[in-house]
Amino acid sequence: MSGPAGQPAALRSGVAFAVMAMACFAVMDVTNKVLVAGMPLLMALWFRYIFQAAATTLAILPRRGWALFHTQQPWRHLLRGVLLFLCSLLAFINLQHMPVAEFTAIGMLTPLAVTVLARFFLQEHVSPLRWVLILGGMSGALLIVKPGTQMSLSTAWLPLLMVMVYASFQVLTSLMARTEEPVTLHFYTGWIGTAIASVLVLGWWTTDLSVSQWAMLLVLGVAGTLGHYLLILAFARAPASSVTPFLYTGIAFASFGGWLVFTHIPDSLALLGMLLIVGCGLLAGWLNVREQRIGTSH
Repeated sequence: MSGPAGQPAALRSGVAFAVMAMACFAVMDVTNKVLVAGMPLLMALWFRYIFQAAATTLAILPRRGWALFHTQQPWRHLLRGVLLFLCSLLAFINLQHMPVAEFTAIGMLTPLAVTVLARFFLQEHVSPLRWVLILGGMSGALLIVKPGTQMSLSTAWLPLLMVMVYASFQVLTSLMARTEEPVTLHFYTGWIGTAIASVLVLGWWTTDLSVSQWAMLLVLGVAGTLGHYLLILAFARAPASSVTPFLYTGIAFASFGGWLVFTHIPDSLALLGMLLIVGCGLLAGWLNVREQRIGTSH
């Protein structure tokens, strides 16, 4: 459906897809946390990658054919795949050390981290208010991590490292998207991660898994693959400015999952940190929309 009458319907479906994607990611993270407590982390990570790479290939290759492999930036594809693999590995490690809700909230710092990288690597202007929002988001993350209390000093930096790696991945994606097809980006990233995981998992592979663990591995693969697909649909149906605020529903889903499976409820400092991250993220998103409108009006 097109035209003004179709815009509200497209917007509603975009928002619905975004919320469903966040629910899938919460299921993936909760399942991941259960799995890595009883099986090798790299084996769970390998299964997560191979499932999504195979499912994506089966869905896209018949329609795109050899055009799917065409690229002008092979080395950047390799770097992008390595960055996402590192981010996934750090995410799996972080879930071993911290609750799902707090982990999800810190992941929401990524848009603010992208602003920092854009300033130093793309020479983009960052206003003083944006720097205040970045500092506010970082303060929220420190309230969640609480170095020296819930987490040891040796692991407290890992969540922030994950955010910076993922922000680097997003900046590189924005550069490559100018000449590369989105499906090609998705295809190469999945298989590069699978190749790295396949090498690393060799020393950690085990067949001593229960039926329930194999079932959870399947849930992990389905939830991750479906979540990424729904997110693509969300941004295809509605503007990013309309979709992004609803990504913060992921914190609510993760909090519910953490309570349901692990009976964990974030403490008052963690809740304050989550509110800081959400508030700074939403205000930064509003500034983006406002600047775009001012730019198009001149």
